[in-house]
Amino acid sequence: MTDTGSIPTSQQILETVLDAVPMRVFWKDCNLVYLGCNAAFARDAGFDDPRDVVGKDDHQMAWREQANAYRADDRQVIESGRSKLLIEEPQTTPEGNRITLLTSKVPLRGPDGQVHGVLGAYMDVTERQRAEQALRASELRYRRLFESAKDGILILDAATGTVVDVNPFLIELLGISREGLLGRKVWELGFFEDILASQASFAELQQKKYVRYEDLALEAGDGRRVEVEFVSNVYLVDGASVVQCNIRDISARKRAQESLARLSTAVEQSAESIVITDTAGTIVYVNPAFERGTGYPRDQAIGQNPRILKSGMQDAEFYRHLWAVLGRGEVWSGRITNRRHDGTLFEAETTISAVRDAEGKVVNYVAAQRDVTHETQLQQQLLQAQKMEAIGLLAGGVAHDFNNLLGVITGYGEIVHGRLADEDPLKGKVEQILKAAERAADLTRQLLAFGRKQVLQPKVLDLNAVVTAMQEMLPRVIGEDVELVAVLEPDLGSVRADPGQIDQILMNLAANARDAMPDGGRITIETRNADLDERHAATHAPVPAGRYVMLAFSDTGSGMDAATKARVFEPFFTTKSVAQGTGLGLATVYGIVKQSEGYLWVYSEVGVGTTFKVFLPRVDGGAESAAVTEPGPFSVGTETLLLVEDEASLRELLEEILRASGYTVLVARDGTEALQLAAGHPGLIPLMVTDVILPGAFGPRIAELVAQERPDMKVLFISGYSDEAVARHGLTGPGRTFLSKPFGSELLLRRVREALDAT
Repeated sequence: MTDTGSIPTSQQILETVLDAVPMRVFWKDCNLVYLGCNAAFARDAGFDDPRDVVGKDDHQMAWREQANAYRADDRQVIESGRSKLLIEEPQTTPEGNRITLLTSKVPLRGPDGQVHGVLGAYMDVTERQRAEQALRASELRYRRLFESAKDGILILDAATGTVVDVNPFLIELLGISREGLLGRKVWELGFFEDILASQASFAELQQKKYVRYEDLALEAGDGRRVEVEFVSNVYLVDGASVVQCNIRDISARKRAQESLARLSTAVEQSAESIVITDTAGTIVYVNPAFERGTGYPRDQAIGQNPRILKSGMQDAEFYRHLWAVLGRGEVWSGRITNRRHDGTLFEAETTISAVRDAEGKVVNYVAAQRDVTHETQLQQQLLQAQKMEAIGLLAGGVAHDFNNLLGVITGYGEIVHGRLADEDPLKGKVEQILKAAERAADLTRQLLAFGRKQVLQPKVLDLNAVVTAMQEMLPRVIGEDVELVAVLEPDLGSVRADPGQIDQILMNLAANARDAMPDGGRITIETRNADLDERHAATHAPVPAGRYVMLAFSDTGSGMDAATKARVFEPFFTTKSVAQGTGLGLATVYGIVKQSEGYLWVYSEVGVGTTFKVFLPRVDGGAESAAVTEPGPFSVGTETLLLVEDEASLRELLEEILRASGYTVLVARDGTEALQLAAGHPGLIPLMVTDVILPGAFGPRIAELVAQERPDMKVLFISGYSDEAVARHGLTGPGRTFLSKPFGSELLLRRVREALDAT
């Protein structure tokens, strides 16, 4: 960001330049009322401050007897549209002194080309005339002034155009020797050829006796370009007419003007909004970026107070602090929520600083603003994503440990249940324990889905087929008073996802929509291809640009406010009563979508309804069939198994279940013991049953080490969760299967048998 605190405004620089020139400059409107002037003019008019002149006319000025003459000249310029230049006018001051003013007046035109007033400038040449008389009276004094002048002076014979004298400053400025100039005709001097290129133009000079060029480029002897102000007059010196050419080097002034022009262009073209106010807080300038960003046209903003942008989002203490900082002469920086012309709000990173004049007095305030609304939204979305990620890690970790406990409860519960007679009164109580454990297992599965810690079985799917199949089941979830409508794109692309998890998404969204429509309503499920470009993705952060298949699930329910929407995917967050749900339904949807490398977007308005949009990456290829096979009977065995489990209670339970089913079980608490048992056992070990997460090592890594000695040994992995890192280390593949905790003894024995019998 440019530090505008030490750079004067364009207006300040322009005023400084006007105050520095010797001319008295003024400008009036078509009613001949003064719009402004420089300091020199104000002093001549008897005022200390140029602003005191504004609004007055010539009849109110110090020399009233000249007012009619001035106004006649002004009207002539305005009505004719032509300039009235370089007129020497004798004047009488209010004190009765006679002075001569050299006056120029030009039409003041606006951007539309129409005349809106008159711009005038004059110079008091009385002293110059007196100086010329003094010079004629004293050649020595003339020579001293001539030699020491800081402007270039060239003296020509008015009759012949021959150079008769040149001062040192001009010789140095042009880099041409005195001998190279004296005695030559002016039209023979190369650097003057644009001014006096011929004897005819010199004759015109002789006739006019005065020529002035405000901005002229001369070429020095060494090829340098020299910017000058050129004035020539015809004088009588010792009875002979001479032409004196005064040449002032304005290169530095030109550079300053060019710098000012560049600064003005930079401000006008800046992407940041620039606002300049006076000390009273009235806007005196805005750049185009301000117009684009706020919707206020420049002509509507200028003259207003910046409070037109006030949104009401900042309290009075905020503004007291802001002005306290500025009052100490410091720069204020911060974020302000502003309101555009159309009423919409935007967040602006703002820097406000004072502009001081040469004496250190504050004359303006300048504010630079950058719209950071989109950045703020991205930051909030990033914080939300990080929060959800942290909650997911916590949920996954809790679920993993909880599944070990549930495994013990379920396993021993089944053992006790199997040993009790049907008429035993404790058998019903054990069944309640097992049902409670199953409900707890459902909760942990949802936590694992939210934490993205479950092992998926992705397939290439046609979402239209999944939605069509679920249309028969969803009415039982949503009830008869809710209408279900499906709008499916015919040529829908394919996605890669776990079909069971997509079903879970639809079921959870349907349950959520049902609870939002207690009096009935409509659910619309929509599918379509979505190609997001960079511009569209920027408004759907954090969804990046790409090719997606969109699944939209909309209801006409009660909707959500902003606070609810911000937490809607957090586990256990719910606005429902305890009896209505656990607050894991949408958290599960979030986890499934993220684990499927997709993105979830929610739109909602209170009283209007809610839409969830799921964006899944589009893949090439047709959808795979999802055949379902019923589990068949299984038999026990007599094989030797290597059991690796670090949780003591679960390890003892698994050992008991496997031994009771006829297996010989080698038990290891960690990877080191597992390697020792595998190396020391003399017989076959057809299967290793191992936890995925072990102290100091992954189960897949232990399996790889054991396979070096026993390449034919198969592996059944068990775990409460498995993240992507575990999956990448070999959970699946030939000879390797997975069983998710918690599980009952029957499922364990079935998976062990399947693993042993697999080819």
